[in-house]
Amino acid sequence: MAGRSRKNDNDDAPKGKLDKAGIGQLMDIFRYILPYKWVYIIGMVFLVLSTLTALAFPMFIGALVNTSVENTPGMFSNFMPNLPPMTLPTVMKALLVVLVLQGIFSYFRVLTFVYVSQKAMADIRKDLFSKMISLRYTFFEQNRVGALVSRITADVTQLEEILSWTLAEFIRQVMTLLGGAILIATISGRLSLVMLTTFPLIIVGVMFFGRFIKKLSKQTQEELAESNVIVEETLHNVKTVKSFTNEKFEQGRYFPGIDKVVQYGINTGKYRGLLSTFIIYGIFGGIIFVLWYGISYVQSGAMSIGELFTFILYTVYVGASVGGLGDIYGRLQKAVGATERIREILDEPSEVEIASSDSTIKIQGDISYKNVDFAYPTRPEMMILENLNLNISEGQKVALVGSSGSGKSTIAELLFRFYDLNGGDVLINGKSIYDYDISVLRSNIGVVPQDVILFGGSIRENIRYGRPTASDEEIIEAAKKANAFEFIDSFTDKFDTIVGERGIKLSGGQRQRIAIARAILKNPSILILDEATSSLDSESEKLVQDALNVLMEGRTSIIIAHRLSTIKDVDNIFVIDKGKIVESGTHSNLAEINSSIYKNLWELQSNVQ
Repeated sequence: MAGRSRKNDNDDAPKGKLDKAGIGQLMDIFRYILPYKWVYIIGMVFLVLSTLTALAFPMFIGALVNTSVENTPGMFSNFMPNLPPMTLPTVMKALLVVLVLQGIFSYFRVLTFVYVSQKAMADIRKDLFSKMISLRYTFFEQNRVGALVSRITADVTQLEEILSWTLAEFIRQVMTLLGGAILIATISGRLSLVMLTTFPLIIVGVMFFGRFIKKLSKQTQEELAESNVIVEETLHNVKTVKSFTNEKFEQGRYFPGIDKVVQYGINTGKYRGLLSTFIIYGIFGGIIFVLWYGISYVQSGAMSIGELFTFILYTVYVGASVGGLGDIYGRLQKAVGATERIREILDEPSEVEIASSDSTIKIQGDISYKNVDFAYPTRPEMMILENLNLNISEGQKVALVGSSGSGKSTIAELLFRFYDLNGGDVLINGKSIYDYDISVLRSNIGVVPQDVILFGGSIRENIRYGRPTASDEEIIEAAKKANAFEFIDSFTDKFDTIVGERGIKLSGGQRQRIAIARAILKNPSILILDEATSSLDSESEKLVQDALNVLMEGRTSIIIAHRLSTIKDVDNIFVIDKGKIVESGTHSNLAEINSSIYKNLWELQSNVQ
């Protein structure tokens, strides 16, 4: 039979660019605001209103200037002759109204956008996390945990800024730019043309600097993600770091990356500084030129001093909008890059449909390996199993014995479908494991590994992980069967005792018994014991072995054995060598075969003891 492969080839995603494709991906993320679209629309209304009130300020400031000059006609009277002159009290009242409205509109604009962005980002993070935990095991072998954490933190934060600030600011700046341009053209067309001659140069400069800023910002982000991976690895393995006194070595791994982040950040700052300087010279130089030119208009009576003042303020508005658009352009570029990295994960095919999976269906434990060939995806040239055939009857207790690297643990892992076969098939009750719903398959398999890693919560939470719906009474009963109740009851907080990260506050034997209680609660049809007692002292081994005997009752059990004394009473022993079964039988049968691998291992361990 050909290998039952479920492989997926993933092409490298294109780099983030603010082009049609990049903007398309960014817009796709905006589907997350659809559930809150009415709140977002209300926010847009407040955005428009706050922008319009902001644009009204220069008009009334100009009117205020005119009222202070004796015999000056009303504001804009040269093109609005029917507009009556404004008195000082009228102008002040109008300014006060505009100020109050501006504050109200701005408050609700910020509030609505923040509400939508927080809700949308929460949905994105939920989808990202759900997608990650639904992906194949091989995905996590190919991607470092720190880089994945960066997707759900830093990259999502980039999008949050887009939804809550950047997009609104972009719309506001565009409205200000267009509104200001229309108003200054209304005040004086000729003076507007003088002012607008400086703008093309500024826009070209902004695009030029923006290209370099984008490249450096992306380098900074990628280098920081790599550095975070080192931090996470070091802190997860801090016990190993300290036992090898490798604190300085870890500094040597982490510091160069941070130094690169600093250098990229400084270079980014240089270009941002040059961009700011360029914009300042362009905008304020243009304002000075327009002011000099406009004074001649006032002197000739072509416009009032208030209109010139208003014209200058609108020029500042327009110039600031152009400058702001340059910064927004850089932020949009970063957001496109973040969107692409998020889409890379969201577009990965899931192996588990979390919402629809039914893990309550029970299957029996009759297992057959048929002509199985297997090599790990990361080392395809090295075959771990070759033409392996193995049959385990329902309810049997069998042991897998062999030297390290012979393929014992691999045989057990293939039951979970963590990897695809290169050839052959694995059957449970005569049905291929690929024909089972993967959640149903895995819910019927329990495992107690050699190195038990617990979650950082309480003992109760760790035992309940075997069946999240279990009651406290069922948890206590499972702990008693696992010989764990006595030591748990001796703690001050009993089942609410916090085990610490990865269970660091418990001994190895205690962690093993918590894992056994968890497996008892899961109540699997097939049980895998992966050298579960090999690293324990004699007293802990006795307690754990007694608990394991309880756990194995009535189940198909596969024991990956290191200490042969623990498997003397199993129904069958398979000796694995270089990915093949070279011997099989009971302990008494194998121990009597001269020059057999099993007999040599047995005699070697007996002599050591």
